[in-house]
Amino acid sequence: MNLFEQLGLGSKIVQAVDELGFTAPTPIQEKAIPELLTGTRDFVGLAQTGTGKTAAFGLPLLELINPELRQPQALILCPTRELCLQITNDLKNFSKHIGQLNIVAVYGGANIGLQIKDLKRGAQIVVATPGRMLDILGRNVLNFDNVRYSVLDEADEMLNMGFQEDINSILSTTPKDKKTWLFSATMPNEVRRIAQNYMTDPFELTVGTKNTGNANIEHEYYVVRAREKYAAFKRLVDFNPEIFGIVFCRTKIETQEIAEALIKDGYNADALHGDLSQQQRDKVMKRYRDRSLQLLIATDVAARGIDVNDVTHVINYSLPDEVENYTHRSGRTARAGKTGVSMNLVNSKELGKIRQIERIIGKKFTKAEIPAGFDVCEKQLFAIIHKIHNVEVNEGQLEQYMDRINTELADMSKEELIKRIASLEFNRFLEYYKNAPDLNARADERPERGDSNSMRAGSGFTRLFINLGSLDEFTRGDMLRYICDNSGIPGAKIGRIDVKGVYSFFEVVSEDVEKIFSGLNSIDFKGRTVRVEVSQDGDRRREGRSGGFNGRPRERSFGGDRERSGGFRGGDRERSGGNRERSGGYGSGNRRRSDSSSANSERRGGRW
Repeated sequence: MNLFEQLGLGSKIVQAVDELGFTAPTPIQEKAIPELLTGTRDFVGLAQTGTGKTAAFGLPLLELINPELRQPQALILCPTRELCLQITNDLKNFSKHIGQLNIVAVYGGANIGLQIKDLKRGAQIVVATPGRMLDILGRNVLNFDNVRYSVLDEADEMLNMGFQEDINSILSTTPKDKKTWLFSATMPNEVRRIAQNYMTDPFELTVGTKNTGNANIEHEYYVVRAREKYAAFKRLVDFNPEIFGIVFCRTKIETQEIAEALIKDGYNADALHGDLSQQQRDKVMKRYRDRSLQLLIATDVAARGIDVNDVTHVINYSLPDEVENYTHRSGRTARAGKTGVSMNLVNSKELGKIRQIERIIGKKFTKAEIPAGFDVCEKQLFAIIHKIHNVEVNEGQLEQYMDRINTELADMSKEELIKRIASLEFNRFLEYYKNAPDLNARADERPERGDSNSMRAGSGFTRLFINLGSLDEFTRGDMLRYICDNSGIPGAKIGRIDVKGVYSFFEVVSEDVEKIFSGLNSIDFKGRTVRVEVSQDGDRRREGRSGGFNGRPRERSFGGDRERSGGFRGGDRERSGGNRERSGGYGSGNRRRSDSSSANSERRGGRW
């Protein structure tokens, strides 16, 4: 008998689970499913991210739903549209052998009219973000009288994002005798109060210890000077050639600027934050899931609900404001029983926060050292050798060229040939890390006065206008790639990029303006002729350029507006304090930080 069948699940769901490749339930699934299948009690489940909570509540929920009744019978609330879509997709996969079951996702950033149309066709299960759900309820197009089960997934995060009032309003439209299932990674007092307000004698299940982190994650911290944080960060990335990671920043501006700097320095990176449209967000996530991105730079809010397999590292470029959020960040790696590493870049003032996180998650952090330049070069060399050893050779295609290849290399010994192949990429790192400084700060070192990771702008840039913008689906990272690909100019020579609606501005080293003109002017973009010209205020030399870490100090601080709570939800609500902005706002409620973090730079010759 299938192990899931032993838990009491029906044959149709067991068949779907088996086809998805799941052979054994996780600890929370094993303990929660039999209890939830009874459908008789409220439930509180505490388990870390990546432990299979969606299936823990989704599988029994599907068993309890009546497919013949085309009315909402279950309501699932979650904090972000990414998680909303993930839950919906999982439930559809689990129920593919159950006929006439309609599961509808309701979230901001998508056409509300189409969502209402889907709901009116008869949805037995509604998966929703709170803000958009309230908008739909306000239009009197949905009746929750038949809801028997409400699920609050990632309850702690919904409260962190300011959804307490929305949850109250939504649940007040559902029957009082429904059963409420609450799932959370941590159990702060606010979540405990939800359990008291909406539940009667709930069955409480804790897998692991409350508020603790995943046991398969190694936690490391590196003490660095603020002005050298970006250089230290890049060195850690170079020291881990096979890294596939998520980098967390505190603000949207910091996220975007670090991503742009990495792109200019030749890394496969992009940003995920609240100013992206749903279409732009989906594009970034597709590239990350396809592994055409090596590093995803994200804010806390934007990264909620990301479920990507085999993330090797989580890097906290900035520690989270709320200590509890550390658990959510680190939980992006070491999923499904695998191992992972959580790296933290801190200055000496933040060591107290490290100790606070240690106490909350119950794990000791390892104080690690930023590797020396020699160590990075050695690691990269053997990564190259490993790739050469394991490369798949296409014998059929290569055979026709072997005579010419042998003739060309006939005068080289095996040893000489190996040296030259290894040097093709290794030389870049040798040059870059020659005389590389020690980037480790002493734990007792006093932070420098005015430390803010700032970069001073150099002169010699010209500001240009281009008739492409966000309506053409360009982000700043996309625009940077487009300019570099069509002009042949390296990203290090591009300064600040301002993407508007139907046009944009960008800065380029003045001596390369003609290359921009010859490369971009008059080329075709989706049937439209591209036009580039010097901006009317092109003689103005800006002091706040972002990006370009190739030895030119820059004045722009990696701080700026803080992304608060529900930042990227389109139709959901933004919050800052008690103020709200209804549907569509992406930037309200941001706060200006005076202690913005920073990045100065080592020069980078390009990422191989």
